[in-house]
Amino acid sequence: MPQIKVDQLIGANFAFQHYAFEHVAEILRGFGFKEIELWVIAPHLDLFHATDAQVRSVRDIVARNGFTPEQVIYPINIASGAGAYRRDSVRRFCRAADICAELGAKYLFLTSGRGYEHDPPQDAWARSAQSLAEIAAYTASVGVRCLLEPLHRVETNVVTNASGLCRMLDQIGADTIDVVLDTVGMATAGDTVADYVRLFGPRLAHVQIVDGLPAGHLVWGDGKLPIGQYLDELAASGYRGKMTFEPFGNGSYALDPVAAWNRNLKAIEPHMTWASTAA
Repeated sequence: MPQIKVDQLIGANFAFQHYAFEHVAEILRGFGFKEIELWVIAPHLDLFHATDAQVRSVRDIVARNGFTPEQVIYPINIASGAGAYRRDSVRRFCRAADICAELGAKYLFLTSGRGYEHDPPQDAWARSAQSLAEIAAYTASVGVRCLLEPLHRVETNVVTNASGLCRMLDQIGADTIDVVLDTVGMATAGDTVADYVRLFGPRLAHVQIVDGLPAGHLVWGDGKLPIGQYLDELAASGYRGKMTFEPFGNGSYALDPVAAWNRNLKAIEPHMTWASTAA
C-alpha cells in the first residue's frame, strides 16, 4: 500500500507558544524537520508587533513552508460586520503577505472569517469573498500563494465544509489559492478524504493531522478519529502535499509540547516511508 513520504511531514510551533522561538526551532530541528508551518503568535512573531529586525531574525532561524496568522478572533476577522474591523483585518493580512515573502514561505494560510449570528448568512459570505479576493490578489503580487481552510461550525458561520469551500473558490476565481484539509474540520463537517480529493485534486496542498471526539484538536490517540485510515487514503490517492500536527486540546499540551509531538510522531511512523517525494 502507498505510504506518506518522510519529507511530506513538516514541523509547526503549535503547542510551543510558551517557549522562545529559538528554543522551538532547536527542538523541531532535533525532530528532523527542515520546514515548518509557522503559527504567527507572540512571543514568536505576530502581526501587531513584528519589526523588520524580528522578521529577519525568524528568517535566519528555520525554513518556512506556511505562515498562519491568528484569525477569526477579535480584532482579526475578514468577514466582520463592522467595516473598520474588516478593512483593518484585510490590511493585516496584506502585511502578513509581505512578511511571508520576506521569510521565503510558500503559503499564507487563510480562513473565511465569521459574520454576526443574527445577520443573513449571505451577508457574511459576501464580505468574506470580497476580503479573500483582495488578500489573494495582493498576496500573488508579492509572489506568495494562499491556503484556505474550512473551520467547523463553532468557529465560523461562513465556510464550514468541503462543498462550501469549493463554492467560495469558484466565486473568488483566484488560481493562487490552494486548500487545507484539517482532519477535525473534515470529521465535524461529515466530509471524507475522498470528497477533498474529488473536489480539489492537486489544489489540496496541506493537511493538518489532529484527533478529536470528533472536535478537540487532540494528539493522535486522545480522540476517536481514524487518523491512520485518513493518511492511508491520502497516500493511496497520490497526495504529495505537506502535512503537520496541530495539537491544541485544552491547553495542557503546551505544558509539555515535546511529549505531545513525540506521541504524534510515534503514531504516524507505521504510515510513512523513508523515501522522499523527490525519489
